[in-house]
Order: sequence, then C-alpha cells, then structure tokens
Amino acid sequence: MSSAIDHDKEFEFTREDFDYLRKIVTATTGIIADDDKYTMYYSRLARRVRKLGLKNFREYRAYLEANRDEEIIELVNSVTTNLTAFFREKHHFEFLADSIVPKLRARRRIRCWSAGCSTGEEPYSIAMTLAEAIPDIQRWDVEILATDIDSNVLRKAASGIYEMSRVDGMEPRLLKRFFKRGAGRNEGYVKINPELSDMIRFEQLNLLHRWPISEPLDFIFCRNVVIYFDKPTKNKLVDRYADQLIDEGWLFMGHSESLFKSTERFKLLGKTIYQKVE
Repeated sequence: MSSAIDHDKEFEFTREDFDYLRKIVTATTGIIADDDKYTMYYSRLARRVRKLGLKNFREYRAYLEANRDEEIIELVNSVTTNLTAFFREKHHFEFLADSIVPKLRARRRIRCWSAGCSTGEEPYSIAMTLAEAIPDIQRWDVEILATDIDSNVLRKAASGIYEMSRVDGMEPRLLKRFFKRGAGRNEGYVKINPELSDMIRFEQLNLLHRWPISEPLDFIFCRNVVIYFDKPTKNKLVDRYADQLIDEGWLFMGHSESLFKSTERFKLLGKTIYQKVE
C-alpha cells in the first residue's frame, strides 16, 4: 500500500497513522485489519477526529495516548463491523428448533451464548425461535448471554428498539407476538416484547479476555467473528468454545467460516453447524 498522502481527504491520514491505529486494535481485540481496511479506518475514524475538534490524525494519536483507557473503547467501537439481521442464515434457527430443542426438552433448561451479538438481532432471533418451538417456555429455565466488544451497539441491543425497516419481511405472526409498534413520536419503530428481552443478558466482552460464564452451555452462536482473527487466535478461541460447551454441544459459525484443519474437537453437521466431540 502506498504511503502517499491523499490531499482530497478532510484530514491527513498517513500509512503511519493507519499502522499505528490498527496495531492498537489488534493488540486490544485480536482483530486483524489488512491493508484493504485503510479507507474504512479513515472514514470511520474521521468522524471521531471531527467530533473531538482535532486537526488531523497526528493529533488524534496524541489524544489517544493521553486518554488511552477511555479512547481505546471509542477506537474499537468505531472500526468494529456490525452487519446483522433478524434470522440471518435462517437454516441455523431451523436446526435449533427442529434438532436441538427436542434433545433439551427432558430437562427444560437452556444455556446459550450469542458471541458477537452486534445490535441484538441474533439473540432476539434465538429467543423467538425458542419461544415458538417451546409452547410452555414459561416453565423452562432459559438464559441467553449476548455479548459484543462494541459498547454502542450493545446499548442499542439492550433497548430492543428497531426501525420498522429492520423487520421488513418478517412473518406477520412473529411481528404480532414479539414486537410492539410505536405510536406518536415513536411511529416507525418497533420494540421487543418482554417475553423475549427477559431471556437475554447483554454484556460487553472482549473474546480474548475472561468470559463471564460459570456453567456449561448447550450451544453457541459465533457467526462472522473468527474471520477477523489470525489462525492461532482463531484456533485458541474455538478450543475455548469446546471447553465451554456440554458434551455434544453445538457451535454455529458464519457462512464464510470453516473449522477445517483448525480443530479435532468439532465435527461438521452441515451448513456451518458444528457439534462438539470428545
């Protein structure tokens, strides 16, 4: 990648600036930013430079060093990708309803984790799937842990409020049961019903740090997350997932992710659904 300065940009952003910032993000989160992320880093962090009233990224680097504990959070929030949707990769939720729930019915208890939950669509989709598949779910003991490294998206997720456009195409039956439509100043928005939100615990979490989990999990959704890590970090993370799951527990990965030649602790069931083996 060229180190030349693009004078058409609002703020000077050199290769040195990019290398400095992505090195901090990698050291903090394990997330790798290749050279093709240069433009993304500039466009997202330029908003931060502007908000702070700084003249360029050299000043931003100085500000970061002087306010490291607080600003690293803002830096990571800015460059973390948060693409998600309700019932994304629908076959995962069909497998959850058709294959996992029947195996857990005898004990009426579910512990699961949405790792990298972004703005909340994934854990709410899990909760909807469980509520639909289990008619007497109020008699079950269900806890869904939902975590993300980005504190901003977590606040949105915990609010349970979404623009109507986010639920376009959802089955009317699900909209009627699980969402409340806004009126007046809240027109154009929907809010998740307590039936779902009461199942979920949202927490900020860096996956490379200690996990706030004290008991084995039945299944984990970690989709479109490990693609941002280098191979050693990915392998270590997957091994920790295996340690956290019950025997024959399930791990859901993103459609572009694979555990091929990464671990012997999971077997592929198909469509990026893995089952723990010992």
